[in-house]
Amino acid sequence: MPTSPDSPWSATSSDIHDAIAEIVSTNREAALATVISVEGSGYRRPGAKMVVEPKGSVAGAVTAGCLEDSVVELSATVLDQGEPHIQTYDLTSSDDPDAWGLGLGCNGVVELLVEPIDESYQPVVDELQSGRSMTVITTLESSVSSTVAGDRAVMGENESVIPSVRGLPSHIVDAVRSSGEDFSAPETRTVQISIDGDPVRILIDRFEPAPRLLLFGGQPDAGPVVNLANSAGFDVHLHTARGGNADPGRFPSASEVTATRPSDVGDHVTRPDHTYAIVMSHNFVDDRLALESLLETEVDYIGVMGPEKRFRQLTDELPIDVDSNRIAAPVGLDLGGDEPMAIAFSIVGELLAAHNGGSGRPLSKQDGPIHPR
Repeated sequence: MPTSPDSPWSATSSDIHDAIAEIVSTNREAALATVISVEGSGYRRPGAKMVVEPKGSVAGAVTAGCLEDSVVELSATVLDQGEPHIQTYDLTSSDDPDAWGLGLGCNGVVELLVEPIDESYQPVVDELQSGRSMTVITTLESSVSSTVAGDRAVMGENESVIPSVRGLPSHIVDAVRSSGEDFSAPETRTVQISIDGDPVRILIDRFEPAPRLLLFGGQPDAGPVVNLANSAGFDVHLHTARGGNADPGRFPSASEVTATRPSDVGDHVTRPDHTYAIVMSHNFVDDRLALESLLETEVDYIGVMGPEKRFRQLTDELPIDVDSNRIAAPVGLDLGGDEPMAIAFSIVGELLAAHNGGSGRPLSKQDGPIHPR
């Protein structure tokens, strides 16, 4: 089972998707635990996932580690019975500080769906491997005979239903559509619909392919950025500048290492809505040509390494309009360091903030909860 380099706990969404794909392709037994709701405080938000195999090997996490042993035990039961199960962990009780063997005082209510991974996940795997987003609609609880827990529909990018086994009946899908839910919204949530007056509880879960980082560079300082971005869940594609060494062995964490003319960098943007670009070749002419090429695409985030004065010089002679809202120059957050790893943390930190809609500000300076509730 693919996991992150450090531990199963630190697996990214991409690692989880790869694990599901491997299990489906090899027809192995495994369970998938998904956080479907959180009340109060919780380390992970709805949509967090954990894959559990029968011998207890895991990828991912649904908490900071406090519930994992219980989830592994529950997964074994689910696999034995072959049916999905919803489990609620109430950590708000002040009477028993060691509830669930935790003693951590998370002070929240976490609801999990634990289900067998079976062939009904094949369309999910197919869409992700094709680089497409989708929304999975799953019956959680039903008081009608036409659908049972575990029935699901996979909605493609055009919101059409992709055929699958154990498919959700069309009238259930239509009822979810009629509820006004936005299937492209990134939040995992549950909704309750009514079928002839009878309630059906539905999980709406968004799956996104790994965000792609297109890095134009190839000097040694690109290595820490490639490695850290990969660990953070980005699919890294490195394009070396003129005279650069396009040896994949220099950047083993990158999915692709190629020599590319700077004026052709934009041609490698296939999904602008899932792509982030960084220009850091340290060659002024190449950086200018690469920036011009990227500005001709619809990529929303283009980071440019170097001081503001250099960036102004890069853009002064560009023959196209420069949309400053798409450009982060100088790229990175102000972490105060100048060593390669510190610079990489600065750059990847800003990438994560852009991808997740974060501000990049210290949490201690923000009011309210850490995550929206």
